[in-house]
Amino acid sequence: MRFLIITHVFHKQKAQQWFAYAPYVREMNLWLNYVDEVEIVAPTTDTPISEIDIAYQHNKIKFTPIPSLAFINFSRSVKSLLAIPFIFYRLFQACKRADHIHLRCPGNIGLLGCFIQLFFPKKIKTAKYAGNWDPNAQQPLSYTLQKKILSNTTLTKNMTALVYGEWKNQTKNIKSFFTASFKNEDREAIPLRDYSADLHFIFVGSLVEGKRPLLAIKIVEALINRGKPCYLALYGDGVLKNELQQYIDQNNLGKYIVLHGNQTSDTIKAALKQSHFSILASKSEGWPKALAEAMFYGVIPIATSISCVPNMLDNGKRGLLIAPDLASAVNKIESCLLDKSHLREQSIKASDWSQLFTLDVFEAEIKRLITTK
Repeated sequence: MRFLIITHVFHKQKAQQWFAYAPYVREMNLWLNYVDEVEIVAPTTDTPISEIDIAYQHNKIKFTPIPSLAFINFSRSVKSLLAIPFIFYRLFQACKRADHIHLRCPGNIGLLGCFIQLFFPKKIKTAKYAGNWDPNAQQPLSYTLQKKILSNTTLTKNMTALVYGEWKNQTKNIKSFFTASFKNEDREAIPLRDYSADLHFIFVGSLVEGKRPLLAIKIVEALINRGKPCYLALYGDGVLKNELQQYIDQNNLGKYIVLHGNQTSDTIKAALKQSHFSILASKSEGWPKALAEAMFYGVIPIATSISCVPNMLDNGKRGLLIAPDLASAVNKIESCLLDKSHLREQSIKASDWSQLFTLDVFEAEIKRLITTK
């Protein structure tokens, strides 16, 4: 089988290997266990390979580079518009060569892939929609278009679209899915944490506005000011790094709040095992792996009620659902801290639920998608 991947993820080459963002590549390597050949159509970058990049594991990879698309300013918009015909051509030729077309959505390249796949109704297709599938969510037009095309079984044939969360009134080709980070062998009994001593919070994610890392910092700062012994470790990098560090320094929080930058999965796993709470007050999410990974080790998630997060947290039974408002979030957390037995119960429920979704289960589902068509 010749398996085609169409994605907006930037790729880097080194010593005849192709590298990209580790969580994405780690998942794709599971798909590639069941294919003979793979073609990747994606943009490239010359930036150095970092700690969060890993290589594809397959001995027969064809890489077809395309320009990236961005409409952030006038000049980039003009360049992107001029590049679209060339990208269409490359996508069309790659789809002709493929036995199975796999789209990674949402994204600008994913949108073009959604249009191109319409010309190949007989080919087997899957799409991984890694964003928020909530039909009521306010999203960019390109995201809305991708959702409409993927779920339109009159236009889109032979397609299984994998989405996060359980949503009503979906077409028959929409399949509720999940993602995973750990194997069955990683399961372990979680320690019973002491919620009456120092409390350790963790943030894992990009330091960008959409993840609201500053709100996480301010929540912990407010708890400290109310006399709670709290610490926050932030793992990840992004455009807000300097601004966040400046806020920490100006408010004398360096003893309590530390930016650790990008770290290996083993480092983060060790940090999770020492944490009580994971904060991720995002503006938008698909399946927030940072929360699922934290829950795997009994870390209680604190998150905004978006996308499939309420399902993940069982509407508050496996964690705390907060509004993106500092005062109300702090009040809710402080109130929950009064019931230590309930916190331990949430920790256990979070771990029991997350440990159902291992890489072994995930790979079995992927194998079924590829081999039963």
